[in-house]
Parts: sequence; structure tokens; C-alpha cells
Amino acid sequence: MTRLKSYLRKIIPGFFFFLILSVSFGQSPRLTSFSRGDSLRGYLNEFRSCYDVKHYDLHICVDIPSRSINGHNIIHLKALNAFHKIQLDLFNNMEIDSVNFRGMALDFKREANAFFVEFPEIVLLGDTLSLRVYYHGQPMVSGNPPWDGGFIWCNDSLKRNWIGVACEGTGASLWWPNKDHLSDEPESMRISIIAPDSLMAVSNGLLKKVTALTDKRKAWTWEVTYPINNYNVTLNLARYGYFQDIYRNPESDLLPLDYYVLDYNLDKAKTHFEQVKGMLACFEHYLGKFPFWNDGYTLVETPYWGMEHQSCIAYGNEYENNEFGFDFIIVHESAHEYWGNAVTVRDHAELWIHESFATYMESLYVEYYQGRDRAQQYLNDQREMINNNKPILGPLDVNYDEWNDADMYYKGSWMLHSIRNTLNDDSLWFKMLKATYQEFKYQNITTSEVVHFMDELAPVDLLPIFEQFLTTVEVPTLLVKRSKRKKGVTISYKWSNVIEDFNMPVKLEINETHQVTLYPTTKSQKILLPADHDDQILFDTDLFYYEVAE
Repeated sequence: MTRLKSYLRKIIPGFFFFLILSVSFGQSPRLTSFSRGDSLRGYLNEFRSCYDVKHYDLHICVDIPSRSINGHNIIHLKALNAFHKIQLDLFNNMEIDSVNFRGMALDFKREANAFFVEFPEIVLLGDTLSLRVYYHGQPMVSGNPPWDGGFIWCNDSLKRNWIGVACEGTGASLWWPNKDHLSDEPESMRISIIAPDSLMAVSNGLLKKVTALTDKRKAWTWEVTYPINNYNVTLNLARYGYFQDIYRNPESDLLPLDYYVLDYNLDKAKTHFEQVKGMLACFEHYLGKFPFWNDGYTLVETPYWGMEHQSCIAYGNEYENNEFGFDFIIVHESAHEYWGNAVTVRDHAELWIHESFATYMESLYVEYYQGRDRAQQYLNDQREMINNNKPILGPLDVNYDEWNDADMYYKGSWMLHSIRNTLNDDSLWFKMLKATYQEFKYQNITTSEVVHFMDELAPVDLLPIFEQFLTTVEVPTLLVKRSKRKKGVTISYKWSNVIEDFNMPVKLEINETHQVTLYPTTKSQKILLPADHDDQILFDTDLFYYEVAE
């Protein structure tokens, strides 16, 4: 069993896990401590692992003047083990009014941002039941959405109310009661929002009905027919205008495209959002059909940059294209419908699976429409944003929000790019990429599952490459010495700053006419190359993530 396998399969509580992670892979340990609250949030203890959520029925009433919400959530669950007590989650600044079960008010105890519900009798293995949790309060406000979780209470340019929420990392339990762990997605969900009738309420899935109430309010009811992770559940209120388009795929299947934008941006949006259909065609080419076909594809304009809310993608990029001619937010957040929403990790520490693949899909979008050279330019821009401050993999079981580092995006994208070029077989690479997505679609998965699945499909051992990039902060460095000889130039080379069995190849160009592939190890090797001068031999750093030291 490799060190990577051991790391991925080992469950070590909070601080000790992180310390061992750091020491095991040659890093200076960062002494990060975790609280009891961190473990309650991130760890599947016996009071969470004993049940499986089947459906949420969330009812929310939004009071804008007081910046508060009230409502209830009906939680349908199935017992995976016999139990008499379960853990649910709701931030401690929100008040729980009651927890009702079969007409009874159950006792509950709060601790940190969790609460424990006790049943009057043992719930048996296989039993199905539902709880109603009534609550109210002022949910935390985001200081820097979407990176800081919370509600966003603001106004549009006409000074009309514009409200949203984003909670990835921080947790959906900042605004509604649930089992707030990525490993447990409901199979379906209903979201009902009561708000002033001057606004439109937009949420996930399909709009099923709008009910006019007697006090200048309306109730908007949305239904999600696929599994959905908690942080993807959203709420948007504004003076929206609405329009619809259609994407027709190569099999002539029709996907509704629903757009909710601030009413004064309708004309602008109708032109700008035309690129959505081309993006969907690209992703279908590489991965398969849009994963939430029955719920449709939706963009909703938000007062923050963007977020991959399932079938209700938050869009706030002000209708701007980048220098490559596309809207980054549309492409990146839509890529998360595949990587992040259809394929979802079980632990926050493994969000690289969401972000690395989604970020890499941006370069494939460029390649699909503009060619590989242009895609390489895009990747080179991503490379400039790699920090190498933290390993891409974080500590398990503590929901360590500060692990949300840029390297899970850009270094992860370059890891995938490097693996593609390690294979040196694009046909195989694209089969592997699609097979990985299709294998894990609608599942909650681990790093171990993804890494070993891809490794099994590859003719070379990919585990050391994954281990290097996921678990260390070291940049693979090729130590090179050149010596002029009568018949050419001798190159001595070996890897530094790598794990012992790191096996990524490198390529060099000779006289700009042909390439040579080298397979460095941590032991020095030599090769004699036919060149008159040293500067006629160049190491290609476009294909792999490494540095050359001479």
C-alpha cells in the first residue's frame, strides 16, 4: 500500500491528522488546532452516520426590514443503524423554536453549531421517519461573498432590494437546519420561499407554483429532482426579468435554458448568454449530457461574483468576457454542474476534485473552440497564480474552511494537464476523463476513489504524480548540468523536491526540430544530444508542472 493510500484511508482526529500529514510528506508541520465544534461540523460521528437523509422540504419566510428569516424544514430520513439520538446542524445564532416528531415536541440539546435530538424510543434499522424543525433568526451576513459564507442584503442600481446567499465551506446550516455534511445528499428537495410580491424568488430546480398571499407577499415553490449537496441550496430575491432559450444537443434532445436577470439587464443578457449553448456543447463533447437535464439549466444574476448552485448558477460577472473571448464565470461555474454537483466529494478537505477538474475544463473550452496553442496560453496564465503555500488536500473530518486555497484550482488544473502529457495519448486521456466523470456521476466520493480509478485506466503508474501534487507543496525541480562534447552536448539531470518514486517525464527540444522525452528519477542520469551549442537544447515547461535549475 502506498503512502497516498495510507493517508487517504486513515481516519485521524483533527490536529493529529494534520500533524501526521505534514510530517509524513516532508513538510514543516503547520500546527493548526481544531475545536470540538470543528469536529462536530466535519466528522461523521455515531449520531450522524446512523441515518441517511432522503428528502428535505424547506420552507422559508424572508423579512427584509429585520434581515431575518423564519420557517421550518421537514427532514425525511432512513435509519442506517438503530439509534435514539441524532445530530443535526444549525448555527448557534439561529433560534430553534421546536423539533416535532409524530405530533410530539422532542427534547434537543445545542452544542456549538450542532444540536442533538432525542427520540422517545429506539428507532430501528431500516425505519423511515420525518422531523419538523421550526426556527428563526438573523443569519450571518457575508463580508466578502462568495468566499465568506452568509446572506447578502443589498440593492440594485435602482435602489431596489437584491438578496442572495452563498455558503460553500461555511455551511448551509448558517441559514437552514440540516445534516450539514457533504457525504449525505438528499435524493430530492423542495424549497418554498415567502417574500414580498414586488420581488421574484429564484431557487434550485423547477418552479412548480407561485401562490399569491393576502399580505402583499407571494410563495414561490421550487423542486429539485436530483441529489443535491447542501451548500448548493440557494435563495435569490430581486426585481428579476425572465427569458428562456433552448439548447439542442447532437441527438436533438432539448434542454431548457432559464435566465433570471435584473430587469434592466434583459437586453444585455439575451446577447451575452448566447455563449451558454456553445459551452454546453463543449462539455457534452468531453463528458456527456448535462447532468441535471430534467431540472433544466439556469443562470440567476446575483450581487456577488458567482457560485455553482445546482441548476441555479449564481452569475455576477457584469456581462464581461475575458481576453479569450468568453465569460469566465459562466464557464467555470457551469463546469461545476459536472465536477462538484454531479460528482461531489464526501469531505471538504477534498474539494480539489470539484475545483481542479472545473478549472481544467476552462482550458478544454478554449482548446475546443480556439485550438491547443491558445489553450496552452490559457494554462500558462493559470500557472502564474499557483502559490505552493499549502497541500491541495486538506485535513479530513474537521471542515477546515481555511483550506480553500487557490492551488486546488490552478495547481490542480496543471496536475491534470501534466498527467495528460505523461500519458502522451490524447485519445486515452479524453476517454479517461469522460470515464471518470461517468463512473462517479451522482455520487459522493473520495480522493482515493478518483485517483485509483484513473490509475487503473492508465498504462503508467499515476499514483506518485497524484501524491506529489496533492500532498506536498514542493515544486518538482529538475537539476540540470550541461557539458559540451565533440559529438554534442551531455545533459546530466535528476529530480529534486519530489517524493522518492516520482515518475513524471519531461520533454526537451533540440534545434527546434525534434523532441526527446526524458524519464528523470532522484538519481542522476546522463544523455548525449546532437547539438552544437547548449542554447539549442530547451526544456519544455508547457507540458508539465516543474522547474528547471541549472
